[in-house]
Amino acid sequence: MKQDLLKGLTDEQIAKVQACKDREELLLLAKSEGIELTDEQLEAVNGGACSNTDNCPPCPSCRSTNVKLRQSGKILKKYKCNDCGKEFQTEYTSK
Repeated sequence: MKQDLLKGLTDEQIAKVQACKDREELLLLAKSEGIELTDEQLEAVNGGACSNTDNCPPCPSCRSTNVKLRQSGKILKKYKCNDCGKEFQTEYTSK
């Protein structure tokens, strides 16, 4: 991961990021640390698209599953549909 994407993280958080084995582990770490990732960081980590493990919702406008995770915060996940361009958000649900 580019060093400029690690700006604002503590040395301890950077060490945890570097220890992650895959993007899913990194996204879980960000969530557990309460770190909100920027669009640029999400694209670098996630390749700009939802993975099967993200359980991305379909677009509420066109029902396409071709959506991009744009931001992942403590409570909300924000998406953008790659087909119609609609931006939408969902709340985290407990499992």
